[in-house]
Amino acid sequence: MLKSSFTSPASPAQPASSTSLAQASLVTFCASLAVVFALAVSLSLYFAHGLDRAEQAQGQSLIQKSIEAERRLLQLTIKDYSFWGEAYRHLHLKVDMEWAFVRENFGPALYDDFGYEAAFVIGPSGRSVYAVIEGRYETVAAAQWLGRSVDEWVAEARALADDEKVFTALTSLAGTPALVVAAAITPSTDPTVQADDRPPSVMLVVNRLDPRRLEELGANMGLRGVRLGRADDPAFAHAELTGEHGTHFDLQWDATRPGRQMIIVVLPLIILATLIIFGMTWVMLRRNTRAARALDSSHELLRTSQAALTLSESRFRDVAEASSDWIWEADCEGRLTYLSDRFEAVTGLDKAQWLGTSLDQLVDLPDGTLLDRLRSNVGQSNLVTECSYVDKHLQQRTARIAARTSGTQGFRGTATDVTEEIEARRRVEYLSRHDVLTGLPNRSQLRDYLESRLENALAASQPLVMLTIDLDRFKPVNDLLGHATGDLVLHEIGARIRQCVRSQDIVARVGGDEFVMVVSGMVGHQEIEALCRRLIDLIEQVIDVDEQEIHVSASIGIAVSPGDAAHAPELLRYSDIALYEAKASGRGTWRFYDGDMNARIVERRRLEGDLRYAIKHGELRLEYQPRFRIADGRMVGAEALVRWQHPQRGLLAPDAFIPIAEEVGLITAVGEWVMDAACRQASQWPETLFVSVNVSSREFQSGQLVERVKAALQRSGLAANRLELEVTESVMLEDADNALILMRSLKALGVRLTMDDFGTGYSSLSYLRSFPFDGLKIDRSFVSRLGDSQPDLAIVEAVIGLGRALSLTVTAEGVETLEHLKLLDSVACDEGQGYYLSRPLEGASFDALLLSISLPTS
Repeated sequence: MLKSSFTSPASPAQPASSTSLAQASLVTFCASLAVVFALAVSLSLYFAHGLDRAEQAQGQSLIQKSIEAERRLLQLTIKDYSFWGEAYRHLHLKVDMEWAFVRENFGPALYDDFGYEAAFVIGPSGRSVYAVIEGRYETVAAAQWLGRSVDEWVAEARALADDEKVFTALTSLAGTPALVVAAAITPSTDPTVQADDRPPSVMLVVNRLDPRRLEELGANMGLRGVRLGRADDPAFAHAELTGEHGTHFDLQWDATRPGRQMIIVVLPLIILATLIIFGMTWVMLRRNTRAARALDSSHELLRTSQAALTLSESRFRDVAEASSDWIWEADCEGRLTYLSDRFEAVTGLDKAQWLGTSLDQLVDLPDGTLLDRLRSNVGQSNLVTECSYVDKHLQQRTARIAARTSGTQGFRGTATDVTEEIEARRRVEYLSRHDVLTGLPNRSQLRDYLESRLENALAASQPLVMLTIDLDRFKPVNDLLGHATGDLVLHEIGARIRQCVRSQDIVARVGGDEFVMVVSGMVGHQEIEALCRRLIDLIEQVIDVDEQEIHVSASIGIAVSPGDAAHAPELLRYSDIALYEAKASGRGTWRFYDGDMNARIVERRRLEGDLRYAIKHGELRLEYQPRFRIADGRMVGAEALVRWQHPQRGLLAPDAFIPIAEEVGLITAVGEWVMDAACRQASQWPETLFVSVNVSSREFQSGQLVERVKAALQRSGLAANRLELEVTESVMLEDADNALILMRSLKALGVRLTMDDFGTGYSSLSYLRSFPFDGLKIDRSFVSRLGDSQPDLAIVEAVIGLGRALSLTVTAEGVETLEHLKLLDSVACDEGQGYYLSRPLEGASFDALLLSISLPTS
């Protein structure tokens, strides 16, 4: 009875313990599941917020880049105007209204072409001497129009004059952000301008970022509704622009919120999945509860004791190992008495073998020993130094030692392996002075090299020769074979150029496909030319990339110090000028700099400005050279030839200005004027006559040729079949696929297409077969020798037979004599054109010729 009363209360203890364990497990799992659910929801909200922030950040970045691009465009524009001898002559030495405003060298074009609202010239005295507001000449002062003083900007611009740099600022005009650019007017390198001793005049251009301009900038970047607003408005995305003197502008736009859309889709799915998992887990845990058993109390006590011991041991290890790689201790004699476990993991050395050995045997200082340093540092602050050691692979590594004395017991400290850190630092330093692709020095190292050599007293006795090398025909490699192939080509070219220099010389890559070589000790032109020939021969050797043979060439510009220049920037600029002359001479060659080159560049810039003025003010003229049918002598049409009636130079032929127009992007404007004028004139001719217009390859590349031809025909009322377009083979060579598409579109309009200068290219026969030509013109070089060269007559006869087989009209250019005419008639050439038949005529003279259109016979 006593036994029963004693044991009955204890019997339910075991089930009660098992139940508690099961319940605790259930509660723990439910809590974990709740945490997972909360974490999933939090992560979803975090990522959603992150998406919205990324959208906001991208918009802010796009706004900043758009404003920066606008600022750089404004800088480049004002730089072309200010650092110009003509501007110095006509806006500083005196204010020439005819040159500046009437001829639009610094006038309405700033507003019409670029949209700049205001432009001022501040004279040497600080007074506004010239102003153009919204394309109109005004007498208002800059400070009055801006509503603030401009002295600070003028001073900044003048301070940058020697470096030919431009001052820019973002400021507020009546609450509207505006970009202000100021630049001192200097004669630059124009030798024809004599600078006075007054402070330079300053060009000041203002581009107001009004609501319309802000919306355009935003639209270009894919942002809707960019405008000035409040930064605290949560309904819109916003960005802050900082201008001068801490001026802030808050911009806002209509931003999308991708994170909100993600939450709408993802959150219900997370809730549903959590409920399903919770239900399944609840069922499983209910079953496992029945099998739960209490752990033995003694086992629990043992486990707890072991855990406490492990925690106590690991506490010191964690603290010791967390702060450094490994810990060491040494006695007063420098013998190692303790090394932490991390010593073996970091160094790979056996710590048992090193215990008891001298600390100086393990590490090495470049000056003295670590033990001597520790002894001399007694009583002072912790010693921190870098030393080297050898790991198990016998590789030398670097460790940072932090140590202090431990009373009379010796020394203790930590060691951290910093090998990778030092290597990374060396790598960063290397990359800052070398080109990553080729491994050659970059522009920064080249500048330092030049400055050190040019400042050297021996520079005069050992002149420096600078060769600026630019690759020819490299752009098609990148366009057709890809940038990866282009990079391989540049790497190979860099290696070849490096073969031509000595240890004291330098080769640097300063641009995409531009290299600079500086050699010393060369004096004679023959020695320098031999080096140039060797360079070009090396570069022109075939380059094999992925079983493709790639051919490039190079042009070289040469400047010599101190003969040409004594300062690095001038030497670089002069070699660039010489390089420009080399490329203009046909590429694949070299040119030495001389003073006339700079004068020619100044003259070319002046001619470029005159050409812009001529296009806008009607100085271009058209002459018409008739074309006759050889069989019966009847005129069939005329070729329109453009001329320029220059006010000072007289009548200029196309060779004098068309290359400039193509290079600076004016060829489209010239071509559009020629097309309109020719169609307008031909619409007054008899309907049996057509007009022929030359089209350059640049006009094909512009992508607007079809629309311009269509518009010219509509404006003039000329029938499309009375317009003939003459194209050269270069159009097909540069982009055959695009040229074929354009030609088919032109043929759809109904115009005629003729291949000009046939026989001077490389693959004209394939183009005649593939492209929709109506005719071809035999180059004058074959016609001019008809009476003297039997092979040329055979070539002409073969071309005529080819044209007849392809149903093409064959026209012979350069008919200069009666003999030429008779020979062409004997081989049944269709049409002829040349001085013997008629010289190019002005419009009135051509109309008079229409009264008599028979072919001369003697």
